Amino acid sequence: MKPEDIEDLKQLIEFLKENQVAEFDLDRGDMKIRLKFNQAVGPAAAPVLSHVPLVAAPGVPSPAPSSAAPPPPPPEPELELHIVKSPIVGTYYGSPSPGAAPFVSPGDHVEKGQVICIVEAMKLMNEIEADASGEVVKAMVTNGQPVEYGQPLFSIRTQ
Repeated sequence: MKPEDIEDLKQLIEFLKENQVAEFDLDRGDMKIRLKFNQAVGPAAAPVLSHVPLVAAPGVPSPAPSSAAPPPPPPEPELELHIVKSPIVGTYYGSPSPGAAPFVSPGDHVEKGQVICIVEAMKLMNEIEADASGEVVKAMVTNGQPVEYGQPLFSIRTQ
């Protein structure tokens, strides 16, 4: 990949982040690019690149500066939020089966030890329990998303 192509890719990533695009796929002949932005706890999301090899990207549009983007909402006070993290690597599922209601949703009250999701690892469904009681503030992953060990799953406002 040429330096100018890498620069074009960096500009594309910034443009997608500024416009809060969650996923982007580009398929042009022998070039395939897939960008997937994780939900981040902090102020910026990190891109995940896959489908190598990346080849020169002719005609990738240069992003135009956006002045109409609304400012991000103020962050939740992190001091009072408890983060439930994945204890294993696997695939996240928010409900017991496809089409079923989720275990928990933002705004729900959970008790310590209550099942809040499933992480599938090696075809085993591992029930993940809340390790604190309180109100679910945010789900940080989406159904079917791969998760890593220690990756934040939920934030809970403890009481």
